[in-house]
Amino acid sequence: MSQVLNAIAREAKIGVTTAYLDRLAEKLILEAGARPSFKNYNGFKFSTCISIDDAVVHGFPSDRPLKSGEILSIDVGACLDGFHADAARTIPIGNVSSDKLKLIEVTKQSFYEGLKYCRSGNKLGQVSNSIQTYVQRYGYGIVRSLCGHGIGKKLHEGPQIPNYGEPTDGPILRKGYALAIEPMINMGSEQVYTDKDGWTVRTQDGLVSAHYENTVIITDSDPIITTSTDDF
Repeated sequence: MSQVLNAIAREAKIGVTTAYLDRLAEKLILEAGARPSFKNYNGFKFSTCISIDDAVVHGFPSDRPLKSGEILSIDVGACLDGFHADAARTIPIGNVSSDKLKLIEVTKQSFYEGLKYCRSGNKLGQVSNSIQTYVQRYGYGIVRSLCGHGIGKKLHEGPQIPNYGEPTDGPILRKGYALAIEPMINMGSEQVYTDKDGWTVRTQDGLVSAHYENTVIITDSDPIITTSTDDF
C-alpha cells in the first residue's frame, strides 16, 4: 500500500487529473496481485476516494486538473490473499498556504498520538481520546459523523473507531486486532454534509479538511503499521 501512496504523491501535481491518479492506483494494486477494495463496494465506481479541499472523504476522481494551492486527500484500499488494508494521505498541490500545511501536519500527528495507545490491554477509547486531545489544542473540528473501523476479511468490520471520546470508552484491545485508524480533521467546524452525488462528504462551512489513515495490527508490544514504510 505504501508503494501506491508514494507513487500517487509523486504524480499528484498541478495539471494532473484525479482520474489519472485513480487509474494509476488501480494499475499498481493489480500488478501487486491484489484487487482494489473500494471498486464496486456498495456501488462505488472507482478504486480510490479522492477528495479536494472542502471534500472530507469519498470524493469521486474526475478529469478536472489539480490546481496550485489545493490539498488532495486520497484514500486507498486493497485486498490481498483475502485480507483488506486501508490507508489515506493528504497531499499539498503546488504552492499551498501555511494554514493548510499545518492542518495536514496536525492530522497526521494525531494518528501517531492515537498509535501510542495501540497496545494489547488498553481501551480503544484511549486511542480515540488521545486523537481528540491533540487536535483540540489547535482549535480544529473533529468530524464526528465518520470514524475508523476494524478491518480484515471485510473492508469494514467492528469496532467503530471514533476520533473523540472518553478513555474508558470501547472494548479492550487484544493481540491480533486489525484497526483502520483515520483522523478526519476540519480547518473549521466539525459539521459536514453529503453532496448531491450521494457519496462525497463536504465541510458545512466550506473550509478545508485533511485525512490520514493506516491499518494497524495490535500485538503484545509495539503495534505494526501494515500500510506504511516510506511515510510522507
